[in-house]
Amino acid sequence: MIKDIILSANEAKIKLFSLDTNVKNEALLKISEEIEANKEKIFEANKKDLENSKVLLEENKITKATYNRLKLDENKMRDMIKGVKDVIKLDDPSNKVLWTRELDENLILKKVTSPIGLIGVIFEARPDVITQITALAVKSGNAVILKGGKEADNTNKIFFEIIQNALSKVKDFPKNAVNLVFSHEDIKEMLSYDDYIDLIIPRGSNKLVQFIQNNTKIPVLGHASGICHIFADESAEKDVVNSIVLDSKTQYPSACNSVETVLVHKNYKYLDELKKYLTENGVKIIENPDTYSKEYSDTILTLKVVENLDEAINHINKYSSHHTDSIITNNKENAEKFMLMVDSSCVFHNTSTRFSDGFRFGFGAEVGISTNKALARGPVGLEGLCVYKYKLFGEGQIVDDYAKGRKEFHHKDL
Repeated sequence: MIKDIILSANEAKIKLFSLDTNVKNEALLKISEEIEANKEKIFEANKKDLENSKVLLEENKITKATYNRLKLDENKMRDMIKGVKDVIKLDDPSNKVLWTRELDENLILKKVTSPIGLIGVIFEARPDVITQITALAVKSGNAVILKGGKEADNTNKIFFEIIQNALSKVKDFPKNAVNLVFSHEDIKEMLSYDDYIDLIIPRGSNKLVQFIQNNTKIPVLGHASGICHIFADESAEKDVVNSIVLDSKTQYPSACNSVETVLVHKNYKYLDELKKYLTENGVKIIENPDTYSKEYSDTILTLKVVENLDEAINHINKYSSHHTDSIITNNKENAEKFMLMVDSSCVFHNTSTRFSDGFRFGFGAEVGISTNKALARGPVGLEGLCVYKYKLFGEGQIVDDYAKGRKEFHHKDL
C-alpha cells in the first residue's frame, strides 16, 4: 500500500511543477474554509486523542511535553486557519528567475527556482503540523506524504479528510498530492524509497530524528533537540531580563524554542531578583546540573554564572543544539560579537527565544526548524521548500566551437 501511495504521489509532484499560482491559492482558500466549517468535528476527534493519551501519560509511555503538544484549542485553531490564509498572500516561490546571464550572443542561462518534489514529513503529536505542512507544500508546488504519531490518530484522520475534501473541489489540482500514512512499518518503508522521495523532515523527539537519520539515504532536514540559551551581560536591565527569560521558559515550555539554560555575567547586579522572580512564577532552577545538554521541555531551567562574554559564547557553542540563542544587553558591541560568533540557526538580541518560528517570522507557517548547514536553516517556510535549476536557451550552439577557439564566451549578466 505504501508503495502505491509513493508512486502516485511521485506522479502528482510532476503535475505540481507547472501548477498555476491561482489554482494553488484556490486550494489553500478551500482548505481554510473547510477547517473553519468543521472545527467542532476536529475538537471532538482531538478530545478522543487526549483521553487516550492521558492513559499513556499516566503509564509513562509518552511525556508531558508530548501530551501538551497534542492539545488543540481555539487559539491554536485560529492560528492554523490564519496560517493557511497568510500563505495565500505570500509570493509563489517556484519558477522565479533568480538571475540571467548571457554566455554568448543568443546563448542565455537562467537560474530558476523549482519545487523539491516529493517530501516525507514524520511528526509526533502536534496534529496542527498537518495544516502547516500542507499549506506550504501546496503553495511551493511539492507533493507530500505525512506520518503523524499514533497518539494523534483521530485528529490526524479528520484533518486529512477535511483537506482531501477541500482539494477535491479545486479543478486542476492533482490527486494524491497530499497523503497520510499511519503505521510504524510505513515509516520504515518510506525511508527505503530514496529513488522517489526527495526529502524527509522529522518533527519530534531526539530519538525519532536520530532513527530517521540512521535509517535512510534520503536527505533529512530538521533538528534533533532544542537546547536554547539566553545570556544576560552586566549591562542588561533587570525588568527586560526577567520578562524575556520568563517568556522564553513558560510561554510554551514544551516547545523546541523554549530556553533551557540561562547564562548570567558575574557582574550582573540582579541575579537574586531574577531567581526570585522565576521561582515565584513556577520555574524550577537548577544551578549545578549533571549535564548542560538536557532538554527539559518543562518549567525547569539551568542557570550558570559566567566570567565574561567569551565564556558565554564558548559555552553555547559547546552545548547548544544550534537552534536558537539570545543575548540580553545594552552593549552594541557585545550584541554584534554574540550574533557573529554563536553558531546557531537563529541568534537574537534582547528578545525571547520563542520568536523562532515560521509563523512569527512571517513565513505563514513552517515545515520545521532546521539546524542543518547543507540545507535550509532556521524556521523553514516556502523558500526552504524550493531548490533551483539552470535553464539554458540557445540557437544551435555547440561546445566544439568554443573548445577550438572559433567562438568565445563573454559571460554578461543581464
